[in-house]
Amino acid sequence: MDPKTQLTVAPDVIAELEEEEHEQGEETEVAEASRKIRRRQRRRDRPRSRTIAMKRLTREEMRQGALLLPYMDYSRPFTRAECACGERPCPFVSCKYHLYLDVNPETGSIKLNFPHLEVWEMADTCALDVADRGGITLEEVGEIMNLTRERIRQVEVRGLLKLKMTAAGDGITPGS
Repeated sequence: MDPKTQLTVAPDVIAELEEEEHEQGEETEVAEASRKIRRRQRRRDRPRSRTIAMKRLTREEMRQGALLLPYMDYSRPFTRAECACGERPCPFVSCKYHLYLDVNPETGSIKLNFPHLEVWEMADTCALDVADRGGITLEEVGEIMNLTRERIRQVEVRGLLKLKMTAAGDGITPGS
């Protein structure tokens, strides 16, 4: 075929090719939109945690909390051995390993990890029980702690970095 010869294409074939390209573009747009909808639905299925700041509490709420303090005299376990065979779900929400809430020691704010559930409705209530089961995936940890997989990964990286820095400060070399 002579290189100077031009290929001629019928107008109906050109229109057909353009229509196919348009349909493919719509398919990718639909796929992207459905991905966004699924992501939004995932967020709605699992309500976000809620933080109660100490600054936002009224004087009356503070007074009521102080009045309840003397009545909170109960024997709670202080070691893992005492706690391991205790009742489940764990009723001791004030334990630092309980998954229902977190208290920020600097600000005193309380973060409710599962505002839509009561303690007895939770599948897992103790981080130590989860650790005893062995290794689990980031998705499973995210479900247990009401966080996203990405946030769990970030916390993991930060924790490993802290361990490295502590080991280097103590003169411990990795692998020894």
